[in-house]
Amino acid sequence: MKKLFTILSCIALFAVNSTTVKAQNYKTSLGVGLDFGNGPTLVGPSLRHHFTRNTALQAEVLFGGNTTVIQGFLQYNASVKGAPGLDWYLGGGPKFQIYDKNRYFFDDSYTAVYLVPMVGLDYKLKGAPLAIALDWRPNIYVGDNRFLGSEAGRFGLAFRFVF
Repeated sequence: MKKLFTILSCIALFAVNSTTVKAQNYKTSLGVGLDFGNGPTLVGPSLRHHFTRNTALQAEVLFGGNTTVIQGFLQYNASVKGAPGLDWYLGGGPKFQIYDKNRYFFDDSYTAVYLVPMVGLDYKLKGAPLAIALDWRPNIYVGDNRFLGSEAGRFGLAFRFVF
């Protein structure tokens, strides 16, 4: 556990101190994210941080119905030639979905784990501190609950303030 804490601390320190992002539309953005498609529509805070020109980390905590989702994605991104401010990205990561069937009985709650590959577009509006992202993020269920399964029809939409 001590090694894990040390590794995470080093990564966090590197992320805070890395300030040499070249030809980047923006470094960090924070706003509202939506996850929609098959199943419930989820809404919550969304953060995206670029470590280098081509590497970004996106994290979201989303809420909807009796569901809470915590997800994080490592992304490779590159600019779209001839379209200033527009980037495409490809990546993925884990999704932890906490289901609460009845908020008064803890035994009815359970957590599902998904792997989420994604591909999308990110656009930084010229002259405004706003970025808009749209992606396709199919969910691949990892588990043995017969009531849960993979969902190919999931999408993400984010409106973020850039700083």
